[in-house]
Amino acid sequence: MDVRQLEYFLAVVDHGGFNKGAKALFMAQPSLSQAIRILEKDLGSQLFHRIGRRVVLTDAGRALIEPARQVVRSLAAARASVAAVQGMVCGSVAIASMPSPAVEPLTSMIDHFRDRHPGVEVAIRNAPVPQAVIELVRTGVTELGLLSAWEPPVAVDVELYPVEEQRFVLVAPPDGPFEPARSLSRERLAGQRLIVGEHGTGLRRLVEEIRASGVELSIAVESEHREAFLPLVLKGVGIGVLAEAWRTLAERAGALVFDLDPPASLHLALVSRKGWLTPAAAEFLEIATSYRRGL
Repeated sequence: MDVRQLEYFLAVVDHGGFNKGAKALFMAQPSLSQAIRILEKDLGSQLFHRIGRRVVLTDAGRALIEPARQVVRSLAAARASVAAVQGMVCGSVAIASMPSPAVEPLTSMIDHFRDRHPGVEVAIRNAPVPQAVIELVRTGVTELGLLSAWEPPVAVDVELYPVEEQRFVLVAPPDGPFEPARSLSRERLAGQRLIVGEHGTGLRRLVEEIRASGVELSIAVESEHREAFLPLVLKGVGIGVLAEAWRTLAERAGALVFDLDPPASLHLALVSRKGWLTPAAAEFLEIATSYRRGL
């Protein structure tokens, strides 16, 4: 077994098949299939069930994913560390983020990081809920993550670094139903139709708490895509419930943004895998935490 075989294996896993995996690796599909067969022979176990053009991981294949990622990332860390000795942080850093934190503060963190290290590539992976961020970091798909949660999460297999609290806001169209104001009481939402996040998110939990307090409201749209909220609000479909991260974009687009009274907030935290990080990831984590402390 060598590292290239593990990279080939992970390409098939991450891209969902041999054809797409081969394209991502810029190699011929038969060559990739042959490499996987050799790996399976070396391990003495089948890694994929071949079902027509589809492939499904076997139990052995699922067991290999996390160790394979650790080996591949360790090699990348070794290469980057050698380069760092010469005074340059290079390579790439992968970050898993939930949608709203990806708008802010992640964009500001990346901006500060790129000022210092313009040669490092930053890749952002989407994760809809906190546990998805933690899982992507824990399994080695990414080295870092950024999550928001109603309560600070507890995870024993990753490191968590509190960032800030981010308040919820209400976003409404400029032509009604509310006049411009700094804040809006929850009771004023009675009779309104809301655009909300999916179950398991802080956005949805807030709406359910408002409902439970006796405020009668309805859900116009439930969406996993935060980028759809603002266009839907501006078209008059409903009132959007979003994190503070979206305030600037919403106001620039002409929407009215209200603080909630009483307020409610999400806890934001950076996540890193335990143990040694690549120099690029370690530098990003340092810059990101220092930047937030300076606010």
